[in-house]
Amino acid sequence: MFVLSDPTVVQALVAARRRGVKVQVILNRAPHGSNEKNEFARAELLRAGVEVAHGNPEFSVTHEKSMVVDDAIAFVKSFNWAPKNFRAVRDYAVITSHKREVREIADCFDADWHRQRFRPGEPSGLIWCPGGRDRFVRLIDEAKHTLHVQNDRYRDLMILEHLIRAARRGVKVRVMARPPHRLEDEKLPKSITGLRIMDDVGIRIRKLKHLKLHGKMVLADGVAAIVGSINFSPGTFSDRRELAIEVRDPDVVKRLQDVAHHDWKRSRPIDLSDEWILAALEDRDQAGKEPAAGDAVADARSRKLG
Repeated sequence: MFVLSDPTVVQALVAARRRGVKVQVILNRAPHGSNEKNEFARAELLRAGVEVAHGNPEFSVTHEKSMVVDDAIAFVKSFNWAPKNFRAVRDYAVITSHKREVREIADCFDADWHRQRFRPGEPSGLIWCPGGRDRFVRLIDEAKHTLHVQNDRYRDLMILEHLIRAARRGVKVRVMARPPHRLEDEKLPKSITGLRIMDDVGIRIRKLKHLKLHGKMVLADGVAAIVGSINFSPGTFSDRRELAIEVRDPDVVKRLQDVAHHDWKRSRPIDLSDEWILAALEDRDQAGKEPAAGDAVADARSRKLG
């Protein structure tokens, strides 16, 4: 888990340990540059006899969110185990009972636990990072009619390129994103640029009205989807432990499609104009967040002049 801070989940893990279940947890060492978010959970779990380890130091971040139960089922998720993710955030999880997928997720856990290199076997529905970009590209390129995309990062140039190619060959591409001024300051310039590039070629970009978007989902033609922890940024594909799953099960895909349509109807366009972004940044700064967004502002201004 990248972030584990929900007290109810922590107590459920403790209760499992007390009834004799072997519980092992890998926690990212310092989410968002702070050790505080996982420290409550770490202390409570260790006190109860749960085995806890930091993420494998081979990776800059352990951003994967997964769980394997009794070597029989596995959860592949976009959401952290934090209170807000259960009540105010759009997120997803896919539960698989395919033996090969469950075994592969458990094998990766064991490799990271013992600080060993993990090499996936034959191709499966699972998508691992480092790596994994080609699987997204393949799904995007397969789309003939529609693409529903939800992500809170649009900074990977290859992903952007293939989304634009899809739009140009007539695929209806619907992109949902977080408003760029809500992202961390160092991510603002490239995030704004990625959204504007798609907007310039006619891709519709919207934001949720009443929920924070954190889910990472690509849905192609209502027949195949990818769900997991993977953001569209170069660092995600190159040096982070991430996991997603490609699904083609009709019932799962239908549910994802229903949610995508529901969210689109309850969304509104993101204003990407210089004026709106600068005003939003000023409002955010006045609310108490340190700006450090000069690069983003300069980028917006230079683009406007250019």
